[in-house]
Amino acid sequence: MESSILHKDISSHEDLVRAALSGSHVVQSADIDEITLRSWRRCTDEYGLDPGTSPDPVIIDRQDLRERLQKYERLLDIARIEMTDLYQQLAGSGHAIMLTDKDGILLNFIGDPQFTDAAAHAGMQLGAVWSETVQGTNGMGTCLIEQKPLVIHKQSHFFARNASLTCSAAPIFDPHGEILAVLDASSESKMAQQHTMVLLNMSAQVIENRVFFCAMKEAFVLRFHSRSEFISTLGEGAIAFNTEGEIQAINRSAMFQLNLDSPHDIVGHHIQQHFTTSLTSLLKQANTHAFPIRETQHGKRFFATLQLPEKTCRKQQRAAPWEAKSSQLKTTSRPAPDALNALHFNEPRMARNVKTAVKLIERDIPCMLFGETGTGKEMFARALHNTSSRYNNAFVAVNCASLPESLIESELFGYRPGAFTGANREGSRGKILQADGGTLFLDEIGDMPLHLQARLLRVLEEREVTPLGGEKPVRVSIKLISATHHDIQSMVEDGTFREDLYYRLHGLSLTMPALRDRTDKVDLIKHLGQLEAGTNEALQWDPEALKILENFRWPGNIRQLRNVMRTVTALCEDNRVTPDDLPDEVRETTFYDELSESSEAPLNALAIAERDALLVELEEMHWNISRVAKKLDLSRNTLYRRMKRFGISPPR
Repeated sequence: MESSILHKDISSHEDLVRAALSGSHVVQSADIDEITLRSWRRCTDEYGLDPGTSPDPVIIDRQDLRERLQKYERLLDIARIEMTDLYQQLAGSGHAIMLTDKDGILLNFIGDPQFTDAAAHAGMQLGAVWSETVQGTNGMGTCLIEQKPLVIHKQSHFFARNASLTCSAAPIFDPHGEILAVLDASSESKMAQQHTMVLLNMSAQVIENRVFFCAMKEAFVLRFHSRSEFISTLGEGAIAFNTEGEIQAINRSAMFQLNLDSPHDIVGHHIQQHFTTSLTSLLKQANTHAFPIRETQHGKRFFATLQLPEKTCRKQQRAAPWEAKSSQLKTTSRPAPDALNALHFNEPRMARNVKTAVKLIERDIPCMLFGETGTGKEMFARALHNTSSRYNNAFVAVNCASLPESLIESELFGYRPGAFTGANREGSRGKILQADGGTLFLDEIGDMPLHLQARLLRVLEEREVTPLGGEKPVRVSIKLISATHHDIQSMVEDGTFREDLYYRLHGLSLTMPALRDRTDKVDLIKHLGQLEAGTNEALQWDPEALKILENFRWPGNIRQLRNVMRTVTALCEDNRVTPDDLPDEVRETTFYDELSESSEAPLNALAIAERDALLVELEEMHWNISRVAKKLDLSRNTLYRRMKRFGISPPR
């Protein structure tokens, strides 16, 4: 006999959950997927939760939270930058970006003001427990169980109080394949936005890779991909091994490329078991460009570079201190300027920048990069580092605008144990010392507080740094590159930037052109699209899609282009990019710009009637182009053309 719930409407979220668990066909139209059903069953059968209740959020005590924050300090430092970047990409869409540990405890939270009330109601605060055992089905807790990226959309939550949320979550694994944390983006959006999931998953992979390299800094790391230009990108494989050649860790991309199911399939093996090379031959490649290497199982060819342990890099640097003359530095073996030349496709201004930078690359001359936000100043700085004789040492980037003023000093100069309340018991080396022997990149230098500008100037003049709470200065050897989108000369005149520091930083001045002004825009679009696609198969471009991308103004420059390419290449089918794959803001802005520049042709009576009817449909659908196109059984492109023909543009 069927459940009695079949004979009544599902009037509440509780009824929906109970009907689904009873196997009722009443919920077939509710689109409850297998992940949700499995989670709901765990909630009732294993955790004893009741969908009809609304338990208060659980918050761990302060001491427990303090210990967890200290335990995960390195992860939080790594994740903070990516979380901020992801939040900026989703800004204005009412999202909150969250990070939990492996127990589902919320350790960091960046919230959109539009989402504040919902977050407070749902218990989104530091120390809140978001495991399935406490919160039922939810993005973070269910991701910890399923250990794969997923979306828990509104009614898929177990408790009704969370059913207003759409939660996208992605796992972060440690170098040994164990789950370490979960990155989550939650909002009250009515749609389960696929592009949010794409961006979130990529951010989680970036964090995971950085955790890998941080944990394996004292190991040799083989970085490889089937295409040499993908080394040092998100898709590169990484295998860490010790001086005896014993493999210690592997990242997920490497497992995928080698067709492995688990780190246990390779950890503990000798590197020679998986690649056709001896350990001696491999170590000889440490200071070279990407070299070919084959795996043993199928003979598949890869390109690889070998990253040395941090201690080895420091020892090598001691043999060539900062005081070495430029003539001595020139004799050091270093790569050709391929990394710099890869940043442009014969764009005159970029070519001039590269030519100038290469001439002065080994001189003790600081470099200052100017340009709008997102024009690729950090990419240029990294390429400059990779082209110099310091390429085998650290490149340390600091965004002076993203760090709270109270933390900039300790981040830059480091501190001794017990230097201040809340300091790490072991102290911190600081970014300047971390960059010793390599390159320090200070982004948004115009946002550095005045009192720290004085300390930075002293470091540059004396070539030594004194950590907070310390007395003995430490000698450092750094190549300094700074960048800003501000008019520093105006800031000097206003007294908001030190004149002496400006002239100390302003040894070599280069300006990155805005993307909208670049002559190689189409080549850049194709190149970045191929990089973000992460496949050997060449992308196919619909001419109209390419034209839309070329005509777009790109206010966020190359950073915005890369983000758009990530989404586009993830959504396109059969490796072909069409206008329908482009984000609405790109497609529609380009269309409206063209419309504003075109003159409206006279319309006959029939066209006027069609125009009026189309306006009615657009108004009824609140100018949602996708919904209008679907209702009228038209493609979006056809609807755009008709709007352009009739001179229709939305109210702004």
